[in-house]
Amino acid sequence: MKTVIKKSKAAFLLIALVNLAVAFGAFFVLPPRFFYDAAIIAFDKGNEVGYFGSYPLTILFYKITGLRHLPFPVIALLQFPILMFILYKIGIPNDFEKINVKNILVYLGIFMMAIFISMPSKEFITFLFISPIAFMCVNKQFSFKKTIIISFLLFVVFGAFYRPYFALIPIITYGMYLISFINFKNRVLTTIFYGLLIAFFLSLSYGIIKGEYFSEISREVVNNARMGSADANSMIVPLVKPDTWYGEAISVFYGFFTVNIPLNGLKHLLSPQILIFVIWQLLLSYILLVRFSKCLKDRENYKYELFALFILLSFFIIQGVFEPDLGSAVKHKTGIFPLIYFTLYYEHFRKKLQ
Repeated sequence: MKTVIKKSKAAFLLIALVNLAVAFGAFFVLPPRFFYDAAIIAFDKGNEVGYFGSYPLTILFYKITGLRHLPFPVIALLQFPILMFILYKIGIPNDFEKINVKNILVYLGIFMMAIFISMPSKEFITFLFISPIAFMCVNKQFSFKKTIIISFLLFVVFGAFYRPYFALIPIITYGMYLISFINFKNRVLTTIFYGLLIAFFLSLSYGIIKGEYFSEISREVVNNARMGSADANSMIVPLVKPDTWYGEAISVFYGFFTVNIPLNGLKHLLSPQILIFVIWQLLLSYILLVRFSKCLKDRENYKYELFALFILLSFFIIQGVFEPDLGSAVKHKTGIFPLIYFTLYYEHFRKKLQ
């Protein structure tokens, strides 16, 4: 009896194999700046290994697993199939082989995974962390209330031990969720606007207590250290220095639009790698906003999908506060790619469940 492989599955496997080769070869062709984090994690010359913080815990992970002792191309051969297996288990849409905007976004997303997670990487840990949330939204095995509680607890724990800004996602998500019930003329833009306000007030509260705002302790610290260097071509430089409440307010809004609707990134015509990200991000933002609008109109039937979109939008807002440059922004999006993958294909997963 012949085994027939669907075109969509064959396309998925082909893309996985091609990008496995990309992941393997990345070490030999990428410039050294792509491996700064990987070198810190693998070699731990500063003896940062520990139980709290993204670097210490990632170093600990690669130390315990023994992966730190392997060449980066070998790590790529081990890590990338795990990422693709997770996407495979989330599901393959029936039209995955067709060339359309949605599929191209995913193809490019997988390519970026091969580039950024083909080495010791914090994004590999983030990808593994975010996957259970994507699976809960896909399979709907838990009640909606339990899914929210489990997801929020995961974010709080992940924020406490790994990346602190992830602990802010439940606050922004829940705030946007409540705001979305108000019947504004344009609920999509209004909900995002209030999400940005929540992020600003969180930063303002932190600034009152600690004396520095979120942008100052993250983006400004990184960018000030590399001002004028070769790595600074896609830096996010706020219009006003974020050392005042109004400067931070401008920084939060400006950062969000720069990272997620990066029209100003089109100026990088001579940097194709930046230009590709800009186009990818613009199309992704557009599609997600359209889907967000659709889910808001029928929130009862699309409650899991809407929840995933709230999380994504909250993450995008957080990125606008903390990201130092466009390159880091796209790199960090590879860590939450399971949720992006789910929200782009949720209609397929709904049909599959039915």
